[in-house]
Amino acid sequence: MQYHIFSPYRVCPLGAHVDHQHGLVTGFAIDKGVDLCFDICEDSKVILDSETFSGHVEFDIATPTLVKQGDWGDYARGAKFALQKRFKLEKGIKGTIKGSLPVGGLSSSAAVLIAYVMAFAKANNITLAAFEVMKIASEAEREYIGLNNGLLDQACIALGKKNHLLMLDCESNEYRLIPKADNMPPFELGIFFSGLTRSLMSSDYNLRVTECKTAAWIVQAYENVPLKTHDKTFLRDVPESSFKRNRDKMPPRFARRADHFYSEHKRVREGITAWETGNLEWFGSLSKASCESSIHSYECGSPELIAIYEAMLTTDGIYGGRFSGAGFKGACIALVDPAKKEQIEKEIINAFDQIGLNEISTSYGILKKITDEDKISLVIQLK
Repeated sequence: MQYHIFSPYRVCPLGAHVDHQHGLVTGFAIDKGVDLCFDICEDSKVILDSETFSGHVEFDIATPTLVKQGDWGDYARGAKFALQKRFKLEKGIKGTIKGSLPVGGLSSSAAVLIAYVMAFAKANNITLAAFEVMKIASEAEREYIGLNNGLLDQACIALGKKNHLLMLDCESNEYRLIPKADNMPPFELGIFFSGLTRSLMSSDYNLRVTECKTAAWIVQAYENVPLKTHDKTFLRDVPESSFKRNRDKMPPRFARRADHFYSEHKRVREGITAWETGNLEWFGSLSKASCESSIHSYECGSPELIAIYEAMLTTDGIYGGRFSGAGFKGACIALVDPAKKEQIEKEIINAFDQIGLNEISTSYGILKKITDEDKISLVIQLK
């Protein structure tokens, strides 16, 4: 008997780079993603192939996993690692995984991890609620893969609902699924790929997380607040008023990281109001302001991504947009007028070609419902 898991990609219009500081984030799950088709094995072997990456992966799900192998199978091993901390795993799977879009900027790693967590859970008769799936997948990426992430990616994938904006408080884990207002103009999500596919582990992603925590530490030290260890220090714990009192004393790079955090919090709150009232122009302008802060305060963005973003600013029919994901590779996303998407695609590709950068590819997605209210429901039995 074969099973199919669809784990969608996600985009974040507002709330970028703040989940790891326990900030407020927003996101959509889209109708493109990762497909994992598998059979449950009678023994403990895991046998995997990929239509995206070369090579064959095999391991035993019942034995401890401690060392990464440096291949695409590490995400399956990471899912096993995190699940084994909670459950006894005895049965493996034999399956094939594939992605529907180029890798980069759409949190494909989180989508893959969630797919593996759910497949291993299914094989071992483990029932998981959506938040459990999120936490296990996030833990796998943080503790096994080595990426100091928050919960944004996993939350969008596990909690997303059609025609709704997810708002998640990464400190309390409280969330809202906010329906699209009836008066909101129609739009689609344009996804413009830069051709960059390097791993976040080789980027400055983890460094930025450390810089944000250091900014919080510096302010707390000036304010004579008892310091916690670095792993338990977050900008969300520092009042903005405390930051403003001490900003000019701080090394500039740390001040800029905090600037982004506090300004992004304000944009998320305003963006929720814009979404609830159907003001797509306002929502889009906030997304553009978010990207400007990513470039100038958070200081991420490759030349390729910045080139795409700048082309988006002057293209008719785009309400707004920004880098997708961590901003060191991958794609830009845009809120686009469906009636103008063909012309938008031509203009973005032309602008990219004119500055002599690598070939760009494009795609469009729609907001996708992937779960019910109570528990994850992505496992579909195939006839």
